[in-house]
Parts: sequence; structure tokens; C-alpha cells
Amino acid sequence: MIKNSAKEKYVANDHIRDLVRNNSSLIMVLGRFGIPLGFGDKTVRDVCELHNVDERTFLETVNFLSGYTYNSHNVSLKSLMGYLREAHTYFLDFKLPNIRRKLLEAIDCSGANDIAMVILRFYDEYATEVRKHMEYENNTVFIYVDNLLKGVFDRKYKIRSFSGKHTPINHKLNELKDVIIQYYPEKNNYLLNDVLLDIIECEHDLNSHCQVEDRIFVPAVELLENNIENSKDTIFIDAVSNEEEDKPKADTLSDREKDVLIAITKGLSNKEIADTLCLSIHTVTTHRRNISNKLQIHSTAGLIIYAIANKLVNLQDIK
Repeated sequence: MIKNSAKEKYVANDHIRDLVRNNSSLIMVLGRFGIPLGFGDKTVRDVCELHNVDERTFLETVNFLSGYTYNSHNVSLKSLMGYLREAHTYFLDFKLPNIRRKLLEAIDCSGANDIAMVILRFYDEYATEVRKHMEYENNTVFIYVDNLLKGVFDRKYKIRSFSGKHTPINHKLNELKDVIIQYYPEKNNYLLNDVLLDIIECEHDLNSHCQVEDRIFVPAVELLENNIENSKDTIFIDAVSNEEEDKPKADTLSDREKDVLIAITKGLSNKEIADTLCLSIHTVTTHRRNISNKLQIHSTAGLIIYAIANKLVNLQDIK
């Protein structure tokens, strides 16, 4: 976030053009609030009124993202959820597919280059994870808050159930960036350099998105929960939560299978794995077959990506 010591925060009479000049990433914020470019010399208030955007929600969001003081209790949750939903659409329907298209152009995905296939598989698994994360927010968290706004309180769910498990979804893009930089040597690959910059930009954007959820959205929902819980007009329900207690696939592997998987990612042969783990070669072969069947991953490259994604190994361990 950008900080400007000469100013405490943006206010309604500030010109939109000045916000964007000070922090160009706010262009994305405008789009997610449904504010088009071409705003000329209009102020924040002018633009918000013109496009039916809640002025206080817009200001608190841009102030937070610009490093200025903000107050999460000033926001309209309806308006903020519209912003967050639009951000999800941007990432899932535009940004992540666009990065994948660029990756396909920049690396050799013919099957001849194992590292290229590792990179693509890693990216696809990451994009699937992001989609699941955001669809859960759309279909469970936001619907829960929609009901709160209508005066309906589901006693089997509270926003802390979400915030307690809400982890940043950008860190694996940083790992992917490291994989490409460290393990895909190719001279003057401008396409690859370009997609790397896209990955870095997307990583920062996702991080900012998660911070808005954690620092503005969650506190605002907690305040609403407190207010509605003490209201005599509240309708209480005990609905079955849509939240799924998802266990990572790594939990489906036994400890010994995890040991074998880690050894595979380090480039050990079956005999070396058997010697290291004090097993027979036949047992190692059986473990490898069981691992592939459980995970439905049948290539070493895919197993490496899986091990990285589930934090069983670090990039430095891979050969």
C-alpha cells in the first residue's frame, strides 16, 4: 500500500484523477465498483453519485489500499460485496485464464520439456484452488451476509468461521514465479518475461484483495452480527452450513506414502528410496502405485507439483 505523509485520507471532494495519479492500482478498484474511465475532472462524490456507488464504501476501500486511515464500520456491506464479487469475476474469468494463455505461448508444452509441464500443472492446480476459494465465498459467505442484511441469522455459522480459515491465496503464485526463474532456462524469452510480470502483478492484486476481505469486510460483518444478534426483530435459523471441511489431498496419504513421495521429488530411484527408508523395492513400488492411484497423478512432474502445493517439500529440495 502507498502512503503519503502529506495527506491523512481521501475525501469526497478529491478529484478521481488525483487518486489514480497517486496510486495507479486504483484503476482496478474503479472497475470493480463499476466506475468507468473518462471521468474528467469529477470528484469522488460526483462519480459515485453518477454511477450509484456508495461513497463511503468507495472511500474506505481506496483509503485502505492507499495506506491512509480508514474505518471498516463506515462501509455498506451490500456495496462492498458487489465490489468483492466483481473482483472474483475479474480473477476467475479474465486474469487467471489470460495468464494461462500466455504461459502456453511462452513455454514448450509439447511434452518434450518436463519442467514446462511441471509449470503448467502447478498453475492449473493453483487456478483450481483459487476458483474453489472464491466460489466458497460467493456461495456461502456472501449468501450468509445477504441473509444477515435481511435480518436472518444462521446460528450455525459466524464470520469468524470464515476468517479463522481465510488464508492468502497469492503465495503459490510467488512459488510459481520462483519455479520459472530457477528451473526454466531460456534466453531472450520475452513472452515468458511478460507472463512473469503478469504473475507478479496478479500476486500483488490477490494479496490486496485478501487484505480488503480481512481488514474491511470481516470487521464490518462482525459489527452487523453483534447488532442483529441483539435485535428483537431478528429471525434466527439453524440452517445446515454449506461450508465443507475440506482436507488437503495430502491427508489421504499415509505417513509412509508421504515419505516415499518426498523421496520421489528428490530424484531418488526405487532402490535408493528402499535403502533410505529401510523398505524392500517391492514395497516401494507398491507405495508408488498407491500414491498415484489415490492422487490420480501418474507422472513424476505432477507428483512434484502436488508435493510443492501441499508443502511436503520446498523448491530447494527438488532435483
